[in-house]
Amino acid sequence: MLLHSREAAGFGRFLTVVLCIVFAFGHTVFSEGETEKVGAFFADKEHTNNWAVLVCTSRFWFNYRHMANTLSMYRTVKRLGIPDSQIILMLADDAACNPRNSRPAAVYDHPRKTIDLYGDNIEVDYRGYEVTVESFIRMLTGRVAPETPRNKRLLTDEKSNILVYMTGHGGEDFLKFQDSEEINSYDIADAFQQMWEKQRYREILFVIDTCQANTMFSKFYSPNILSIGSSEKGENSLSYFHDYDLGVSVIDRFTYYNLKFFETLDMSSKQTLADLVATYNHSLIRSHPGVRTDLFSRSLEKTYLTDFFGSVQNIELTREPFPIGRKSE
Repeated sequence: MLLHSREAAGFGRFLTVVLCIVFAFGHTVFSEGETEKVGAFFADKEHTNNWAVLVCTSRFWFNYRHMANTLSMYRTVKRLGIPDSQIILMLADDAACNPRNSRPAAVYDHPRKTIDLYGDNIEVDYRGYEVTVESFIRMLTGRVAPETPRNKRLLTDEKSNILVYMTGHGGEDFLKFQDSEEINSYDIADAFQQMWEKQRYREILFVIDTCQANTMFSKFYSPNILSIGSSEKGENSLSYFHDYDLGVSVIDRFTYYNLKFFETLDMSSKQTLADLVATYNHSLIRSHPGVRTDLFSRSLEKTYLTDFFGSVQNIELTREPFPIGRKSE
C-alpha cells in the first residue's frame, strides 16, 4: 500500500523505531511512567527534520548570477548538514554547460573562481523546462503525479522546518519563471496555506532575492512563516562582481552578503537570525532588505540559523536506563 499522507509518514517513522527496538531485543517491558516518558519524547513540539527548497527561476546566459545565487545557497545548506535527500534544487537553466561558458562544467560566484559551485557533487532535481510555476506549486503542496520520483517530492511533515529560497527577475507582487510566466504573491501565500492545512511544515523561512522582493511575502497569512526579502517596493535588487572573463555578473549583492556571513558558521553555531539581519547594510547591499515576523511565533533572537540552514539532530540523554531486554522464562 502506498502512503502519501503526512500522518502515514510520521507514523511510519515512529513505527520503525518501535519495531527496531522490539526485533533487536525481543519483548520489551516498560512501566507506566517510562511509557509516558517515551511518549513525551516523541510528542515533543520541536522540529525533527530540515528541508531546503532552492529555486532559480531565470534562464539564459545573462542571468548567470541567479544560477550562482542558488548554487551558492545549495553549497551552504549542504555544508551545514542538510543532505541532498532533503534538498529540492530547481535550476531553470544550466550555465555550467552553456557554450558561452569559458570555464565549461563549472559555475562561480566570484571573479577569483576559487570555488566551483557545480563541481562533481550536485543533484539537480528540477532542470530546465521542468522549472515551472505549476511544478513548483505541486511540489510544495504534494499534489504530484503518482509516478513522480522521490527526488522531486517534498516529503515533509508537521515537524519539518523548511527553507524556501527563490531568486530571479521580479517586480511588485510577482516573480518571473523562464521569462515566459509569472508566479505572484497570492499563489505562494495560498500554497503555504495548503501546506499548513495538510500539516506539511512546522516553520517556514522564506527568503527571496529579486527586485521589489518584499512585496512577494506581503500577502502571506499562514502561521509560523518568517520572511526575508532583498528590496523594498519600487527598489531594484542589484548584481555584484562582474566577471570580464565570463562577460556576466556572477552574484547578487543581497545573496553575497548573506553567504559571506554564513561562511563564518558551522553546524554547531549558535548564531541567530537576529545576528544575520543585524549585518544588513544598505551602503553595501544598495537596497533595503525587509523582514516580516508577525506570522512567526518565535523572536529572531531565539531562532538559530541552523534551525533552517542546517540540520542538527537533537539527542536526549536520560539518567535512568530503560529496561530493554528479553523476559525471563
